[in-house]
Amino acid sequence: MIHPHTYIHPNARLATNVKVDPFTVIHQDVEIGEGTWIGSNVTIMEGARIGKNCRVFPGAVIAAIPQDMKFQGEYSTVCIGDNTTIREFVTVNRGTKVKDRTVVGKNCLLMAYCHLAHDCVVGDNCIMSNNTQVAGHVTIGDWSILGGMCAIHQFVNIGSHSMLSGGSLVGKDVPPYIKAARNPLSYAGVNSIGMKRRGFTVEKINHILETLYKQQTDFLEPDFEKLFSVVRNRITQRSLLILFTNFESFESLERELPSLKRLAHYHLLMVVFFENTELKELTESKSATTEEIYIKTIAEKYRYEKQLIAKELQKHGIISVLSTPQKLSINGLNKYLELKNKQSI
Repeated sequence: MIHPHTYIHPNARLATNVKVDPFTVIHQDVEIGEGTWIGSNVTIMEGARIGKNCRVFPGAVIAAIPQDMKFQGEYSTVCIGDNTTIREFVTVNRGTKVKDRTVVGKNCLLMAYCHLAHDCVVGDNCIMSNNTQVAGHVTIGDWSILGGMCAIHQFVNIGSHSMLSGGSLVGKDVPPYIKAARNPLSYAGVNSIGMKRRGFTVEKINHILETLYKQQTDFLEPDFEKLFSVVRNRITQRSLLILFTNFESFESLERELPSLKRLAHYHLLMVVFFENTELKELTESKSATTEEIYIKTIAEKYRYEKQLIAKELQKHGIISVLSTPQKLSINGLNKYLELKNKQSI
């Protein structure tokens, strides 16, 4: 049933029993499957592929062009699986040339005011609670649940059967079967309740728990303990050591801080690490949309964490230089001259 106050482009392809309420606009190159209901004041733009028995509530915008400055008008799509519900004022953007499409799986629920950016892939049976904001290139596994007002950084991978606490700022990957919460984000055990609801046996859950417990970490970080041993054996006189590294989070600093403190006990240690210029640009830019506000908030959080890292190093007598790659030479030289002036070297 198509309401007479609805505009549907002649080239759009709708199954015979699709229902469209008044004041909705459906552009060309749109496909909508059997039994789907489209509420009033919905905008479905070019490239939308909506499956069977879906429900799209008032105010939603499906398949608008990506909010990506690199987008150059290339052809791309949004694919929404069967039996998925899109609640009020949800926005789902088309893909870019990177993946050509944004995907939402079958039997999903995207609650009101959620945003799904370009090139994201959402698996089957996922729930995104109210006002969750997902940046570009994010992958969300089957049966994942995202609590209300979560903000997901671009390129993050969220594993299947995982659960994120409401209000989480997610700037790192979340393994499958895991609960994640707190700020900064940390893992809070296995999502055993969710797995029980989905038919996992106790034996299967225990097997997953045991496997995760035995998992060996593989941090792509330097071995500062080994560095201390080598320096201690080869450099016997107190010297200025300039260590070029990078700490992306306070947690990564905490893992290495004991070794750095031992180095600083025997030598004058200067740690040089880098400021993310893209985050700086984001924090200094103006925000017009809800997505931009959330992305800017995440960027400010990560920039602030870098400043906390610098202060923590200084608290333990370790000189820190936080610099952009472009200004590394001048900032490093200025710090060296400052040390000379203080007669520290």
